[in-house]
Amino acid sequence: MAAYPQDPGAPDAPYLAFWQEKHLCTLTTLRPDGTPHVVPVGVTYDPQARLARVIASKTSRKVGHVLAAGPDGARVAVCQVDGRRWATLEGVARVRNEPELIAEAERRYAERYGRTPRPNPDRVVIEIALRRAMGKG
Repeated sequence: MAAYPQDPGAPDAPYLAFWQEKHLCTLTTLRPDGTPHVVPVGVTYDPQARLARVIASKTSRKVGHVLAAGPDGARVAVCQVDGRRWATLEGVARVRNEPELIAEAERRYAERYGRTPRPNPDRVVIEIALRRAMGKG
């Protein structure tokens, strides 16, 4: 089976361009019993900071799964696919609730998806410290 590794801090140009296009993504977290929970999300990718960000409501299951992993964070993956192009980012997720981090995540979301996210007083950010990237842009 072929492998398509990328450096999460310095991906090649086609891979980075793919992450800048508007695509629905998935976030995979683990339930307490270890089974995967996969949900559609919007994701932004910041290779310079080696971060991916997902905005979410603090009451969502995905946020609950990350919090349940404890202070060391949760191992997660975000993915997107478009025909033969695909990309996966893997890392350790933590839930952040600082207003400035939420605002930055909302700004990046609006830039990628072409719309400002609806107001949500329960919004938090799932911030993923990237450890691995793979795919073909």
